[in-house]
Amino acid sequence: MSFFYFYKMKKTALILFGFVSALLSAQFHISITAKEGFAPKEVYLFTTNGSKDMLVTKLSKTNDQWSFKYPGQYMGMMKAYFPEINYSLNFISENRDVNIKLDTQGSRVSEVLYIDESNKMMDLVQDFQRKQQTILPVLYQMKEFYKPSSAFSQAMDKEISVLTGKLPDVSKYPFITYYTNNYSKFLGKPSTQSGVSQSEIIQFISHSNEMLETSTLLRPVLQDYLSTAVNTEVAVENLLKAVNLETPRGQTVLSELIEIFDTYSMTELKDKYLAEAKNLKCTINDRLASTIKTNDAVALGATFENYVFSKPVKTQARSLYEVKADKKVIVFWSSTCSHCETELPKFIPYYSQMKAKNIEIVGLSLDVDKASYDSKANHYPWINDTELRGWNSTFAEKYNVRATPTYYILDKNNKIIAKPDHIADVLENLGLK
Repeated sequence: MSFFYFYKMKKTALILFGFVSALLSAQFHISITAKEGFAPKEVYLFTTNGSKDMLVTKLSKTNDQWSFKYPGQYMGMMKAYFPEINYSLNFISENRDVNIKLDTQGSRVSEVLYIDESNKMMDLVQDFQRKQQTILPVLYQMKEFYKPSSAFSQAMDKEISVLTGKLPDVSKYPFITYYTNNYSKFLGKPSTQSGVSQSEIIQFISHSNEMLETSTLLRPVLQDYLSTAVNTEVAVENLLKAVNLETPRGQTVLSELIEIFDTYSMTELKDKYLAEAKNLKCTINDRLASTIKTNDAVALGATFENYVFSKPVKTQARSLYEVKADKKVIVFWSSTCSHCETELPKFIPYYSQMKAKNIEIVGLSLDVDKASYDSKANHYPWINDTELRGWNSTFAEKYNVRATPTYYILDKNNKIIAKPDHIADVLENLGLK
C-alpha cells in the first residue's frame, strides 16, 4: 500500500480521536442570577437518575449569581434547590450552557426567566402540554353551552385549533425530542386509553437510551405498566428478564420497583425483590446500592439512626437519642395529610396510658407551611419537630419515608421492634388495645 494511503488513515484516525476526546471532555456552564437583595446564599445542584435527584455540587452566591462549570456531558433534567427557602427550580441540559434569571422579591421567587435557547424551548413545550391537559377539556365542555355562531364559541374554536395543533419543532434538541415524543406516547393519556401494550413498554424500557434515566419518565411509565398488568408478579418477571439485572439499566429498574412497592405498601413484593437485589452476584450500581442500604437501615432489629432536632416542641431533648423512654413511637406525618388527620388524633385518648408505661411519641413532620404545622403540633401533647422542607426534609430519605403517616416503634436502645401500618397496629403492639 502506498505511503499516501497510510497518511490518509493516520490523519483520519487523528481527526476521529480529536472528535471523541472533545465529546468526552465536553463542558457547559450553568448560571443562575437573582436580583440584588435575594436572601438565600446557597444552592444545591442535582442531576436526575430515574426518580432520584443526584447531588452534583453545592454553590455559594457571588455577586447575586451562582455559576458552575459542569465537568462533562449531561443531557436531561436538572434541579437547583435553595435550602434556606425550600424552593426548587427545574431546568434541562442539552450539553449547552444554561442561563436562568430569577425575578425575586425579598426571599421569594416571583418568576423564572429562562434565557438560554434549550430551556426557553422546553418551557414553551411544557406550557403547551399543560394547556392541552387542563384548558382543552374545559373548552370542549364550555362549547356545549354556546351557539356555534356566537363570537365566544368561535373564539373557543380558534383556541381549540391552536391547542390541538402540533408542538413546536424541537428536532434540533435531542433531549427535548426524546422527552416530548415518549411523554406523548406513554403518558399523554390515561394508561387505560393510551393504546400502548405491555410488550411495547418493556421494549421501551429495555432498549431506550440513557436519557430514560435522566428524563424522569421511568417511574411514571413503570407505574402505568404495573397498573395495567393482569398479574403484577408475572409482569415484573417479564420486565426484569428483558432489562437484565446484571446491567445498570436493570438495576435501576429494580430499584424503582422496590420503591414503588414500598410506597403502595405492597410488602410481599417489596421484600421479594429486595431479597433478589441483595442476592445479585454482579457489581451493583450506586442507585440499587442506595436502595438496599436505606432499607437495611430501617429493617426490624436495626438501630434507628439518631436525628438531631431542629426546633422541637414539648421536649428539652436536643436529639432523638436524648428522648429517654422504654419505647418510642416515631411518626412521620404532615398537617396536609388526610390520613394523618384521621389517625393521629386517635393517639390522644391513649397518651396518658402511654406515658404511664414510659412510652413516648416523637412526630417528625414533612410540612412546609409553619402556621399549618404549628396549629397541629401545638395541639398534640407529644414531641414534634419539622424542618419545614416537605419531602426535601433530610429525614425523608434517611428513614425511607415513602408516605405519611409512617410508623416505627423503637425499644429503649433505639432498635426497631415494629413497623406498624396503621394506628390500630401501633396500639395493639403496645398492649393498649
